[in-house]
Amino acid sequence: MSRTKHIALVGNPNSGKSTLFNILTGLNQKISNLPGTTIDKKTGKFLINDLQITITDLPGTYSIYPKGEDENIAVKHLLDNLNETVDLVIYVADASNLQRNLLLFTQIADLNKPTVLALNMMDVAEDKGIYIDLEKLSLELGVLIIPLNSREKKGIEQLKNVIYKTETSYQKNYSDLLTHQTVPYHQLVIDRINNIANFSEDSFNEITQETEQRHQIIQEIVNQCQQNNVQKIKNKTKQIDKILLHPVYGFLVFFLTLFVIFQFIFKFAEYPMSWIEYFFSFLAEGVNHLIPAGTINSLITEGVIPGISGVVVFLPQIVFLFMFLSILEESGYMTRVSFINDRLMRQFGLNGKSIVPLIGGMACAIPSIMAARNIENKKDRLITILVTPLMGCSARLPVYTLLVSLLIKNNKQFIDIRGLILLGLYLAGFIAVLLFSLLFKYILQQKEKSFFILEMPDYRLPSLRNVAITIKNKTYDFVFNAGKIILMVSIVLWFLASYGPSDKFESIELKYSNYQYEDKESLMKSEKLEASYAGIMGKAIEPAIRPLGYDWKIGIALITSFAAREIFVGTIATIYSIKDVDDEKSISDVLAQQYRADKITPVYNLATIVSLLLFYAFAMQCMSTLAITYRETRSIKWPIVQFVYMTGFAYLMSFFAYQILS
Repeated sequence: MSRTKHIALVGNPNSGKSTLFNILTGLNQKISNLPGTTIDKKTGKFLINDLQITITDLPGTYSIYPKGEDENIAVKHLLDNLNETVDLVIYVADASNLQRNLLLFTQIADLNKPTVLALNMMDVAEDKGIYIDLEKLSLELGVLIIPLNSREKKGIEQLKNVIYKTETSYQKNYSDLLTHQTVPYHQLVIDRINNIANFSEDSFNEITQETEQRHQIIQEIVNQCQQNNVQKIKNKTKQIDKILLHPVYGFLVFFLTLFVIFQFIFKFAEYPMSWIEYFFSFLAEGVNHLIPAGTINSLITEGVIPGISGVVVFLPQIVFLFMFLSILEESGYMTRVSFINDRLMRQFGLNGKSIVPLIGGMACAIPSIMAARNIENKKDRLITILVTPLMGCSARLPVYTLLVSLLIKNNKQFIDIRGLILLGLYLAGFIAVLLFSLLFKYILQQKEKSFFILEMPDYRLPSLRNVAITIKNKTYDFVFNAGKIILMVSIVLWFLASYGPSDKFESIELKYSNYQYEDKESLMKSEKLEASYAGIMGKAIEPAIRPLGYDWKIGIALITSFAAREIFVGTIATIYSIKDVDDEKSISDVLAQQYRADKITPVYNLATIVSLLLFYAFAMQCMSTLAITYRETRSIKWPIVQFVYMTGFAYLMSFFAYQILS
């Protein structure tokens, strides 16, 4: 019979916790709450012989007294579960920054739970000329120390052996060395946190005094156990930062980085995208041969396959986007981006920490809004939550790609024009973020003074394992979670587009019963689509969207897109597949052949395409994002504000663009 053990993985930010967690659990992990977030706790499982391990990776925190929502998650888990589910605490510390990392360790040790100190990044410490007497440090701290280089998987087996064998751990109780306490430290922490929430100045002073005393103890220990060879300390990071943190060159490098990313997304994603298109065409053709003509055949070939393939075909671009964002985060560059944007953010009423959720919004607004928990100033946090969905998330990418491909058919230049347009759309989103942040700054009358404290991690080569796991988690979420919605909407849309009031359908069939020309079937299906339930819905909103250049078919796609933006492509594919779409043609080829009632003016001309691009760039078309805004703000008011201002702004921008260009 196998045994079980529950482990809490604790440490400061940038200590290598996530890398260690990924090595131990591999792909056998899940993120609590919404997939993709980096600030909620993650759980995973792995086996050591007959021992079943459940490990929880808690958000990075600097102290047991939380300052933000993310730190609160870590502390709450420790305090609530310490005596029940946590059997062992693995404290991960950065060996190259020992003094800062040990504050939280001494606090965790005083909770009287078996703890092992995993001293990570030993290679980084050595490169900096830092030498640690591990045996003496273990004796002074009163804890078992396992030296690690998790990126190269050094020390992992030794750590596993300790996990397998350790039931108890000898460790010093630091609270005995501090000002005399009358209650157990565990209870004292809870009382102080509660008092701080009620603005108790006494508790704040007590925490400050305790922190100072702990730092004195830690400094004495580190001075005895650590030697710094200043001659060997490498200054590579400082040399690189002279460029990347420069007020001019830093922005140029950042812009160039985005330029390369979007060029890559278009240039190299074309090949796998064409393979996916071929696969779904082959699949639809196979279904046509296997299943007799009828309702089931129509449902699969005209509803399910076009709807799903219309989104899956853009998966290579989604993968590339997540890959680049993960590499930037892993390398330490994303922190520099936050730093150089701090001064700009402040002018528009945002906190310097706001740039992290905003950049994350290029992948998905949901975890990015949750990442705003790290912003201590409540009004800065609220503004960040309200404007983050304006950043170009990955769900917009399929829509952008389809519409931009309609504008630029064959790009033969070395620099892909489509990539430049895509970059422009993302920059437009960022400009909108700044404008509305400034507006909310004055509306909300922000009075609290905000601070921006950021730790600059050393540059390091990205862990391929971490990048791969990030891509896997993000794409899994995109395909399967969004896929469920897309499949459901595609089936519903197929029904709405294939059926309508029986009297109207009967009259159309009677009209064409004696029609002798070859295009009989195509014309009949076109009229049936217009008379269908979907056509009725599209016609109902057509007067409102006609000034934007949209017809009733685009109107149907707009309606379904409010469930999730990426459904636009699947909806368009489903609608036009009903009109005898040639399987060998791509969606963009089919759209290019659509004309208005005069049979001369293309539906998807320059004015309409630009109008659609702007609408999808700015409109709030994600119910999940609104749900997260409601959860994070605990008020229905702010999701409503978010929906109204974004969609209203999108309508106005699309209206002006169409009227000017048409």
